Amino acid sequence: MAHTLPDLPYAYDALEPFYDEQTVRLHHDMHHKAYVDGLNNAESKLAEALEKGDFALIKHIERELSFHGSGHILHTMFWENMKPGGGGPADGAVAELIDRDFGSFDNFKKLFSASALAVEGSGWTILACNPIFEKLVVLQAEKHQDLTQWGAVPLLIVDVWEHAYYLKYQNKRAAWIEAWWNLINWDDVNRRVALMQQK
Repeated sequence: MAHTLPDLPYAYDALEPFYDEQTVRLHHDMHHKAYVDGLNNAESKLAEALEKGDFALIKHIERELSFHGSGHILHTMFWENMKPGGGGPADGAVAELIDRDFGSFDNFKKLFSASALAVEGSGWTILACNPIFEKLVVLQAEKHQDLTQWGAVPLLIVDVWEHAYYLKYQNKRAAWIEAWWNLINWDDVNRRVALMQQK
């Protein structure tokens, strides 16, 4: 089945003033959709290669699957990780895990923000649970798929590709990151923690 662009869980202007309507609209309707389309195209090419038994382009196809598939997954989660009236310190189960693994919410926020600011080129910063290490980790992902850890399950992510913030914040990535903290949907993060703890 073809992948489809999911609807936003709120109106385009619902994240104002921290995330402007024009950027949200372009980011969701054009950039995110491009990754959905790219993933569908890559899966179609893979199906064709399987049908013909011709794998001459498999390296290219696998790269496209990784790039566009990861882009679609991360963007979908990015929208769900935010909500109008969000932000503030973490609460619930994730707050307890943050205190355990980073010492305090303030430590975590400083680490996460520094990591997001330092992403080289385009990418993401991710709070993830790594069940192999039995702890939370803060990771960078260049592009959508590089520098991640096998087994780590994303819980909270911020998009630091310039298309995510350039219209409002220009090249001021630090200002975008600071604004993003006002949008975090901790209910969604705790829902993801609960799913991890069930496994």
